[in-house]
Amino acid sequence: MFKIYYKLFCAESLRFPTLLFLLLFLLPARADEGMWLPMLIQKKIPQMQELGFRLTAEDIYSVNRACLKDAIVHFGGGCTGEVISAEGLLITNHHCGYGQIQAHSSVEHDYLKDGFWARTKDEELPNKGLTVTFLRRMEDVTEQVLEGVTDQMSEVERQGIIEANIKKISEETLGDMDPKFHSVRITPAYYGNQYFLYLNEIFRDIRLVGAPPSSIGKFGGDTDNWMWPRHTGDFSLFRIYANVDNQPAEYSDDNVPYRPRYHFTISAKGLKPGDFTMVYGYPGRTRQYVLSPAVDYIANRSNPQKIRLRSLRLDVMNREQAKDPAVRIQYSSKNAGVSNAWKKWQGESRGILNARTIGKKEAFEKRFQQWAEASGHQEYITLIPRLKELYSQLEPYLFASEMYTEAVMAVELLRFANTLESTVERSGTARAAEVAERFFKDYYKPIDQEIFELLFTEFYRIMEPFGDLLPSDPAIGEPLPAEASRFAVLAEYLYSNSALADRQKTMDLLAKDPASVLTLIRQDPAFRLVSPFVVKNRDKIQPRIRDINRELNLLYRTWMQAIMEFDSDRIFYPDANSTLRVTYGTVQGYSPADAVMYLPVSTIEGIMQKDDPHIFDYDIPQSLRDIYAARDFGRWETDGTVPVCFIATNHTSGGNSGSPVLNADGHLLGLNFDRVWEGTMSDIEFDPSVCRNISVDIRYVLFIIDKIGNANYLLDELDISE
Repeated sequence: MFKIYYKLFCAESLRFPTLLFLLLFLLPARADEGMWLPMLIQKKIPQMQELGFRLTAEDIYSVNRACLKDAIVHFGGGCTGEVISAEGLLITNHHCGYGQIQAHSSVEHDYLKDGFWARTKDEELPNKGLTVTFLRRMEDVTEQVLEGVTDQMSEVERQGIIEANIKKISEETLGDMDPKFHSVRITPAYYGNQYFLYLNEIFRDIRLVGAPPSSIGKFGGDTDNWMWPRHTGDFSLFRIYANVDNQPAEYSDDNVPYRPRYHFTISAKGLKPGDFTMVYGYPGRTRQYVLSPAVDYIANRSNPQKIRLRSLRLDVMNREQAKDPAVRIQYSSKNAGVSNAWKKWQGESRGILNARTIGKKEAFEKRFQQWAEASGHQEYITLIPRLKELYSQLEPYLFASEMYTEAVMAVELLRFANTLESTVERSGTARAAEVAERFFKDYYKPIDQEIFELLFTEFYRIMEPFGDLLPSDPAIGEPLPAEASRFAVLAEYLYSNSALADRQKTMDLLAKDPASVLTLIRQDPAFRLVSPFVVKNRDKIQPRIRDINRELNLLYRTWMQAIMEFDSDRIFYPDANSTLRVTYGTVQGYSPADAVMYLPVSTIEGIMQKDDPHIFDYDIPQSLRDIYAARDFGRWETDGTVPVCFIATNHTSGGNSGSPVLNADGHLLGLNFDRVWEGTMSDIEFDPSVCRNISVDIRYVLFIIDKIGNANYLLDELDISE
């Protein structure tokens, strides 16, 4: 029904020290844009084979036999992981497992700082709530989902039939399977022009096996995040456990390592410029087909303001974490979460402006409009004007919603007050006590109080033109003074008087009789402050956003149909939506600026050049310094060094973190963990000249397991091709 869009590109040539490297580097950088559906990958096999791929479509995706897809998991719902042994050993990024590593850490057992290696399976650590999900099969169910839909229906009627059909199909597919361990997901593609079903199997007993010290797994920290060259050993190891029948089960001491249908062979043979690479994982969300007003809003309004708000938070966190090791541990995961998007948004806006994406889209829209008017198709003629009108209506509500998220709900105490109230109401005080214990484990009031004052000051400044989207001026005690210091006064009152800012007072409150607990929470200053914002957002802002987006999505369905007619030679691929996708390309460097050329592989020499014991992000373990000084690289040495990371032309997005990077034989070359900063706009526009995915070389992973973790027993589990 739909065609998939791809292009091949060639890289610019530059001079290098050796003729051999020059010849390798001059291989064409044939970047194939797109994130392909595994069940339809047969269409792309000829292009993949031109780049060197030596497998078949059946090797990538099959429901009849074990294949590459059976080694890939959706890790925790936000990352990708892959199975690398017959005993269910799983590898993903260090930053994907960071929350679990932090949860097991304390000042006495600081696994973030020192790393963690289970010497036996009995030492592997369980992780409550962590799941990994395997795709068992997918299916095009467009005809079944759209059964009964007619062109004469209203959008509400149409959606009602679609939702009823999806529910029916899902129930029939799930059948007698336990919904705790199996799920059915039906998602639209091309804005609802096509629908695909995904049948998943969910494993719930996942144990931490190994992780390098953060000084390796997070080397370069926020300074190097999104940048190239990188020297980060971004990996962690887990193991999937199942019951004695090899079926998914809740955690139990009786569970045994899962025997996977397929696991990856690991390639220690290395790579060179021009080599084929394939990334197989779960990209989060892309928006390749949105109109110019949407891109302009992202680049010039939304991102700059969100960056400003997150900068305020990070400044406080960084300062306080540097003072106290305990606070550093408490806020390490939070800091990483805040800073990741903060830096990505900077690169995204810059990339959009550098690539002139807004102008390109405006030019395309102009050509389309001329074509639509010439064709006389009235629905197409009015399409762009109506879409732009809706964007102008949406923008103030969307901006307000984002500011509520990035300012009001970014204050930990306010978010906790709101969560605690709803938890008590829905699940009772016992569940609320669990929520409270988790909250206070990683809470430091001085950080939160200062962030509250900064964010509320900035929030009210930028939201002044949107008075009707704000609740009345916050006043939970005495009326606030009019001068700029009013939020300092409010902060002092709030954090001195709210029981929810103190662990013991909160637990004492939750220990009272259930009838009193809700009343006491709702009387607390923190809840009284946040509640009007929640109500305003819920009752005024979000309904308007939903209404406008509903009409936008309806028009985008027509937009996709229209541009496929207008640009009939182009092959379109569906936007990413956290479902399993295949992307492919080649190992290639790039030139981010005039007179600058980045090579595609980094080595351990770069780590030593950056090493600085006085800078947290670059303070490597002494053991790594000693190994380097002795040149004790063992079997992982390549040309006198150890490769660390590499870049390639694969089209990736958020959610691809931890995805396997495979060679032409389907063997594991490395783990995808990032994109280059200049190419972070690839969710909106893929620019082959600068869009590169960053991966940790599997040889560096093996080197760290061997030389730093002294965990050779893990290597014995692996199938390594050398």
